[in-house]
Amino acid sequence: MPTHAERRLIAYAPEQLFDLVADVGKYPQFLPWCAAARVRTRTATELVADLTIGFGPFRETFTSRVDLEHPTRIRVRYEKGPFRYLNNVWTFMPDARGCQVDFFVDFEFRSRLLQAAIGVVFNEAVRLMVSAFIRRARDIYGAPVTDKTLAQPTNAQPAGTGGA
Repeated sequence: MPTHAERRLIAYAPEQLFDLVADVGKYPQFLPWCAAARVRTRTATELVADLTIGFGPFRETFTSRVDLEHPTRIRVRYEKGPFRYLNNVWTFMPDARGCQVDFFVDFEFRSRLLQAAIGVVFNEAVRLMVSAFIRRARDIYGAPVTDKTLAQPTNAQPAGTGGA
């Protein structure tokens, strides 16, 4: 029932962002509410993982099968846990300024209590999660390259100094 779709233009390469999202085992290091992650199996095109999410007094573990279409799409298929259903898709499209990221999530908990608890903070929680991936990109890859950075020569002389 809670559904969230978001599009962001991020100044990193699609491959970089894809790799961050696909690195499920590292989620507890930077994602809010991700208490634990265990990758059960992984191939080049698919992984199966258990994630434990925690917020307030709630802590739940679920299993997902994740389809990896490097570097353009990641699709999460729910297998087992506290949800009635969970649909999650990330797409990464090249853009002259970096990467256009589309994020979609739709889910419903089996428990009405959990559903009510997350419903209150859902949109903000998802925004924080997407922002956490952007911060992680900065931590791993450094500051994004901007047009201003690209426009400056690496050995430029200050104006009026008569350079070589």
